Order: sequence, then C-alpha cells, then structure tokens
Amino acid sequence: MNELVIGIDGGGTHCRARLANTRGETLGMGEAGAANPHAAGFAAAQHEILGAIQRAFDDAKIEKQIVTAACLGIGGIDRPDERAQFAEWAQQFIASRAFIVNDGEIVLAAGLPENWGIALIAGTGSIAWGRTRDGKIARAGGWGYLIGDEGSGFDLAREALRAATHYADGRGEPTHLLDAILGHWHLDDARRLIPHVYRSGLKPADFAELAPLVIRASETGDAVARRLVERASESLAETIITVAKILPFHDGKIPLALAGGLLLQAAPLRLNLMAELKRRKNRFAPVTLVAEPVVGAVRLAINLAHSK
Repeated sequence: MNELVIGIDGGGTHCRARLANTRGETLGMGEAGAANPHAAGFAAAQHEILGAIQRAFDDAKIEKQIVTAACLGIGGIDRPDERAQFAEWAQQFIASRAFIVNDGEIVLAAGLPENWGIALIAGTGSIAWGRTRDGKIARAGGWGYLIGDEGSGFDLAREALRAATHYADGRGEPTHLLDAILGHWHLDDARRLIPHVYRSGLKPADFAELAPLVIRASETGDAVARRLVERASESLAETIITVAKILPFHDGKIPLALAGGLLLQAAPLRLNLMAELKRRKNRFAPVTLVAEPVVGAVRLAINLAHSK
C-alpha cells in the first residue's frame, strides 16, 4: 500500500478527518465534535481530532497507526507558539511529519486549483484568509465569538436573540424570531431565555444552531430577520474586501472560495453577499463553494509527504 496521509478540518462545530494514500485515494473518513481550541480548549480539541482519526481508520478497516504526513487545518490557530504546540503533539500521535495551518488555507487548497485567492469561512465563526500567486498571505476576522466573528452563525444568532428580547420587552419591532427561538429550545416563555442562555452550558456552536431560523424568517418576510441577514452579508463582504486591500493582487479578478455551514446552507446570505461585493465593485471570480475543506488538507498533506 502507498504511504498514508491524513487531512484534518477542525472547526468550531465539527472535526472531519480523511485518511488517504499519497496517490490521493481516500481510504476512510471520520467525524467528531468541535476542534477549535479557543472554543473547546486544547485538550478537548485534541481529543476530538484523535476521535475523528480513529473513525477514519475504522472506516478504512485499517489498524490505527502513525502516518507519513498530516495537515491539520484548525480554526483559531494562528500564533507561532500555538502552531508549534499543536505540531509537536501531532507528530507524537498522528504523523511523523505534521503541518498545522489556518482553516482558511485548506479551503483555498480545496477550492482553488492554483492555491491563490481569498477563502471566506462562515460557520459557527467567520474569517477571510488570502494568498497571492507569490505566496504573500493575509487574514481578517477570526477573532472569536466574544470580540469578533461578524457575519458568522454565532453572530447572527446573538443578534436574533437581541432582537427577540427587545420585542419581548416592547422596545423592539415585532418579529417571528421570538417564537422561532422559543420553539427551537422548547421554552414556553421569553423569561426562560435567561436561565437557558446563561446557566445551561450552551457552547458557541449551540447558539449558531439558531442561525438557520433567522434565514428562514427572512425568507418568509420577517423584516427584522431580513435586516439581520443583510447586515451579516455586509460584514462578510467587508472582511473579504479587507484582505483584498491588504494583499497585492495584480490580477484583474480574484478567485474566491466560500466555505462553512452557514454560507453553504443559506442561499439568501450568499446572494446578499455577492450583491454587496458587486455593489462595491466586485473583482471576485470565479466563486467556488467548498463543501469539503478536508480535501484541501489531504492535498497539502500529500505535498508534505512528497517533499521529503
């Protein structure tokens, strides 16, 4: 059998692992929970990554082993000391050679064949990450749910909760979001939101599950929800444009790869995003939807294996 490689897509909601050989043939796939260390903690993130890898080996019916190379695209990992910490751990438990990258980099590798352009991820969190043809990189967003992640699933849910509670108070516009949120969480009164939000151990990904409710409400004519979706798309457009301004893209059009559960599943948000980019003199083409960023992680792992 050819040498084995592993690709990891570790996000704020799910961790996906793909086991392949160096010819690029997928042998097994596995999934586990959140693997963003800043949301879940380093130990919990590493536990989920190893769980997803074990499931990929089980799927391939191959005994778990240290592989030749691995690429881990991990949300929230950007500082050199964090990457070094993760790489040391990965080389001990996953692969003899391990490459730790921002999750935006594996989206580029998966969606843009020449591996340059801008990747936008909007799932539980949000970030834009770009690379020029000559390897210059930049990012915007990705500051986490407490101080950033504008336009993300968590951000959209937080704004929906704010609008719903303002309506419950009588100081906000009427919106169906209040009933939708109460129904989703099986609550019979708006006052029950306080203990549910603050004392039930909800994680950012749990809040982000409210985002599809906002999308559906916007599609059925709820004016408040529609404005929230428009505001989210404007924030995401600003994040993309910021990266485009930082990097010296000399080509007329900049390839754009879109990933993340919110962007992929919410057509109204994508349409608003593209309209906003066009309004701001759109220079982004082609636009690719990346359903499986882990494919990019596998490609980078194979490159690492071949670079010996």
